[in-house]
Amino acid sequence: MTNQEIRLATAADVPAVKAVTDAAYGHYVERIGTVPQPMERDHAATVAEGRVFVTGEPVVGLVAVEAREDHLYVDNIAVHPDAQGTGVGRLLLHFVDAHARALGLPEVRLYTNALMWENQKIYPKYGYEVVERRVDGPYDRVHYRKRLL
Repeated sequence: MTNQEIRLATAADVPAVKAVTDAAYGHYVERIGTVPQPMERDHAATVAEGRVFVTGEPVVGLVAVEAREDHLYVDNIAVHPDAQGTGVGRLLLHFVDAHARALGLPEVRLYTNALMWENQKIYPKYGYEVVERRVDGPYDRVHYRKRLL
């Protein structure tokens, strides 16, 4: 896959964005004891705001981002289970870096649930460092950042 295969999501992609998000996070419901927040997002609104990028036809991966004053925040990154291990996640993480740089932002931030240990193995491999662990309501979160050179 190449960066050319990532595009801004459109209203027509909203059902696929929801389906991929639900498929990627659904198995965590029992483990963490609550529905992961990305599954509860208003995907139509996020897409309409121009914050969601997708890859694949049909869509197999997505990333939702928000440009903030001093960083790019990754609100959701999801890969359909059928496409995991094929490089889609890597493609999306590289896209996030390039997007942040294009916006002139010096770092990327994201968090994951502490019980999503698979993610905690992935992010450090891509240059992310843990900055804190914090409980927000029912969510025990590990916060990461990646400084871009």
